Amino acid sequence: MNTKFGLTNQSFNTQYAPLGMLLALYKQKQVLKPLENVTTTAKIVRFSQTDKLEQVLVSILGGCDTLSEVNVKLCGDVPLANAGGWERFADQSTLSLALDSLSQMNIEQLRGAVTQVERKYGATPRHDWRGFLWLDYDLSGLICSQQAEKSTKGFFSGKKTPLDGN
Repeated sequence: MNTKFGLTNQSFNTQYAPLGMLLALYKQKQVLKPLENVTTTAKIVRFSQTDKLEQVLVSILGGCDTLSEVNVKLCGDVPLANAGGWERFADQSTLSLALDSLSQMNIEQLRGAVTQVERKYGATPRHDWRGFLWLDYDLSGLICSQQAEKSTKGFFSGKKTPLDGN
């Protein structure tokens, strides 16, 4: 599958182009194939249970805090849905019903599928734990010099600390 991203003269484009590319890559490499192991007795009308679970993941990656935001943020985004192999996104109520229909056994299957994906594609299993893992928990927003070790410019919303506030 060759997916191309670029500028077009079409009347509609996606604002989620990076997510669309990631989704197309996931489809090509079958990253989310273990989700097919989650079996359920839920009714299938237009989307399979695997499609619904994948769309829930896309909603999380797309910045939806709740499933109710799917209708506003993703349902009208046909190019993003096409990148996932769907004609459109499922309605938020359909996704909610799919999650509600999961039994304890289905949740264990889902946990196993996510673990398979994490072990195969995650960076944590291949990290060299003999060295240090640098974590920056400085949320103060205080100004640091450019000479500070591994410092990067970040973003803090709200009121900025005055220069003499230290």
